[in-house]
Amino acid sequence: MSGEGPEGILLIDKPAGWTSHDVVAKARRLTRQRRIGHTGTLDPMATGLLVLCLGRATRLVEYLTAHDKRYDGEIVLGVSTDTDDAEGATTARAPVPFVDAASLSLLEARFTGALLQRPPAYSAVKVAGKRAYAVARGGGELELAPRPVTVYSLALEDLGGGRLAIRVHCGPGTYIRSLARDIGAALGCGAHLAALRRTSSGAFDVSDAFSLPEVEQICANGRLPDALLSCDEGLAGMDAALLDTASVARFVTGREVACDAAPSECVRVYDPAGVLAGIGAIVEGSALRPLKVLQFAPGRLMSEPDSAQD
Repeated sequence: MSGEGPEGILLIDKPAGWTSHDVVAKARRLTRQRRIGHTGTLDPMATGLLVLCLGRATRLVEYLTAHDKRYDGEIVLGVSTDTDDAEGATTARAPVPFVDAASLSLLEARFTGALLQRPPAYSAVKVAGKRAYAVARGGGELELAPRPVTVYSLALEDLGGGRLAIRVHCGPGTYIRSLARDIGAALGCGAHLAALRRTSSGAFDVSDAFSLPEVEQICANGRLPDALLSCDEGLAGMDAALLDTASVARFVTGREVACDAAPSECVRVYDPAGVLAGIGAIVEGSALRPLKVLQFAPGRLMSEPDSAQD
């Protein structure tokens, strides 16, 4: 891809106390790239992997947010909060029951698989057009409807003193705060999430991420291109189609092209040089329909709106 400013994927190890918006704003200043989006919010308390998309890579955010994620955290039993984490006000206290290996195994089984989960009151979920956290901060009462989520694996460990270590592999949209709250409810004592670290998102791992001071040094030394991953790095699980020059020219102007392949909802589309041209769908009749175009059409500016997030 070509364009103004750096483009690609930048992996950040978010520090505690920073909002995801704070990290994006800092990255904009350091990289001098206005168009930056992230692929999944981390609460200020949480640390770990935040995947940033720079430049026209922001057009791929919607595909990268669908990735599965892994977290490590800590739960405090016997204390409930209004935010379901350590940053909220205490709403209830209760004695912590005896927890043994057998009871932890039962909890792991109960909260693994396809679940209906109620998001935290202080969350970005929209209710009647308003963010839930805005309603909650304003003193309003709301009842968020449970939503389907998937927990692929869950491991709990008794740390003593009414604390549990939690390790989760889950699908998109899963709130670990809600998981902590519901585990406390199942034990009859309430609970909240005391610490959280995202360790991976799809194929991306926090071990490959940079701290913000490291990014600052990288940018100061002019080495940002070496730190960026290619825009298609997170799309490896998607089928691919290689087009000839004439077909790419049609594709990037939003027209269907012939493609001799089985129907598929999403495929990576490359030009003859192996450069990602966009995302398409192969429909019945072996036609490749553009869904997201990343390359400029010759002599034209792209009219597709940015998907960069704050």
